Amino acid sequence: MRLYLDASVLVPLVVADAHTARAFGLLQAEPGPHFVSEFAVLEVASALNRKVRTGELSPIECANAKANLQTWRAGSAERAELTDIDITAATGLLDDLALNLRGPDALHLSVVMRLGAPLATFDVTMAEAAQRLGISVHI
Repeated sequence: MRLYLDASVLVPLVVADAHTARAFGLLQAEPGPHFVSEFAVLEVASALNRKVRTGELSPIECANAKANLQTWRAGSAERAELTDIDITAATGLLDDLALNLRGPDALHLSVVMRLGAPLATFDVTMAEAAQRLGISVHI
């Protein structure tokens, strides 16, 4: 099964944290290839850069993690293209205040809905919103 992986799953694949075992377990159970958007890669880069600023990673460790993500993507992921339709749909999702979404999460969910793929996320709020929208979630 091809899952859409968000940044909360991708970061622990390249930097050890509390979710690393879960992330690798997910990929072992569902070998893919999986969908990864450039937007998710942007969020990973942001998270890794933040870890450098807070002293959790050195600049070299950050660069290695980014390179490892690109290497993994080349062999194990399918690029999920973002479209203007996704952005319009994400804006519409934000209008449903009961979903409690932030803009980036709404964008991920709009892509997931267009692809018809299950979502893999460790973000509980986004997972709850996805479930309300009828999206299959792997958490």
